[in-house]
Amino acid sequence: MINRPNTKAQRLKRHKRVRGKIAGTPERPRLNVFRSETNIYAQVIDDVHGKTLVSASSLEKGFEGSGSNCEAAKKVGQMVAERAKAAGITTVVFDRGGYVYHGRVAALAEGAREGGLEF
Repeated sequence: MINRPNTKAQRLKRHKRVRGKIAGTPERPRLNVFRSETNIYAQVIDDVHGKTLVSASSLEKGFEGSGSNCEAAKKVGQMVAERAKAAGITTVVFDRGGYVYHGRVAALAEGAREGGLEF
């Protein structure tokens, strides 16, 4: 019998390890990424007060196209950057959520940088 590794448990373990080292403050909140098979989500979070300041996802009403490709991730990154700048946020800490910095996660980060966020 072949034992497949539990990839979700492995990701959560990596995410927990990373979250032990980074935290969002009111001056420099955390840009969190979650990707599912069909969509991608981004939140800017202040961990001191436990509040989500801004968010964007590929599930929103005005979003065009599929949410499961790199172009969509880049659009979501640009959307979250626009909203963060409107809220007065310019610098963030990037939290890749235990995912490999590659593909959609990297595209979202690139889109956020193009939108004006610094990290």
